[in-house]
Amino acid sequence: MLRRHPHTLPAMNNVPRAAVFLALANLAGAAAAQTPVDLKECVAIADSTARLACFDKLVVRNSMFELPASPAARPGEAAAAAEAAGAATAPVSKAAAAEAKASNSWMSRYWELSDEDKRGTFNYTAYRPNFFLPLHVTRRMNKRPYTPTQGYAENLPDYQRAETKIQLSLRTKIAQDLLLPGADLWVGYTQESLWQLYNHAESAPFRNTDYQPELIYVMRMPQGWENALPGGWKWKMVQLGFVHQSNGQPDPLSRAWNRLYASAGLEHGDLSVQWRVELRTDRKWEQDNNNPDIVDFLKSNQLQFNWTPGRSVAAFTWRPSLHGKGSVKLDWSYPVFSDRPDGLRWYAQVFNGYGESLLDYNLRQTSLGLGLTIFKF
Repeated sequence: MLRRHPHTLPAMNNVPRAAVFLALANLAGAAAAQTPVDLKECVAIADSTARLACFDKLVVRNSMFELPASPAARPGEAAAAAEAAGAATAPVSKAAAAEAKASNSWMSRYWELSDEDKRGTFNYTAYRPNFFLPLHVTRRMNKRPYTPTQGYAENLPDYQRAETKIQLSLRTKIAQDLLLPGADLWVGYTQESLWQLYNHAESAPFRNTDYQPELIYVMRMPQGWENALPGGWKWKMVQLGFVHQSNGQPDPLSRAWNRLYASAGLEHGDLSVQWRVELRTDRKWEQDNNNPDIVDFLKSNQLQFNWTPGRSVAAFTWRPSLHGKGSVKLDWSYPVFSDRPDGLRWYAQVFNGYGESLLDYNLRQTSLGLGLTIFKF
């Protein structure tokens, strides 16, 4: 007696099922054979009733061969897909949203005055222009620097009128919304050097370097005060600051002074104006002061105009005097590559007056510098 394998079905049990499949296949083939192949045959039928019946059969046949639609995603899969899509597009969306919310005010963006311009603390950024001027020529070289308390400096290198000027300047916010709504505390640092790069006979020395750390408290104006000025001008901010400036050289070339200042910032479209009043705090009446008369030459007021119409950026700085002292300075920059206005830029600077450097605070000079800057100021 033969024993059946428990998982094996006899061939006779499969005969009825195969017969059913074969019959269905023949019926489908017959129906397809009776159905027009395409629309051309239906269009060729003259009788309208027959033509309509032809179209109906064609529609029924095509619907039998349509691929099924993709199954609906399960809730968990749909949520995961949505989360993945959101993660992929989130950085772009946030960047676009931040750009859309950015203030139209240059002064507000520069000092983060409005809420939409706030970027938090300890984000280092440029302060004054950062430039490298490989060509800086002065009409008058200070060969014998002088101060009333130290006399003339002698036996200096034979400096040339053509040199290189370099400035590095950074700032960062160390406290946000301090004491007043929207008021911030910043620290800044600026270093400016005059380098005798082409003076090979004297081993290309640095003629002078000025170091300037600074503490700045910036207060934005309430909206009522901001819009109180006539002619479309806006009073954007008030600043209180303390600045130390020195050149780090030994006597008799040492120069230094400390100042407190207050300034007001106004803006009208692409033009901004900042007026600053300074008070010297180190005791200039002491006989051991290196430069007791520096205020007589550099004065205590500064007026700066910034013009930002587009790719070009210009700044005019004036330290006024009624007695022929003070100074004027014009800075201008333009992008090297037009599609990258915040990248590498051409830079030009013209200066006339006193105090282009601390070493030359009491020597009147006219100078021209040409070069590059890495940040848009």
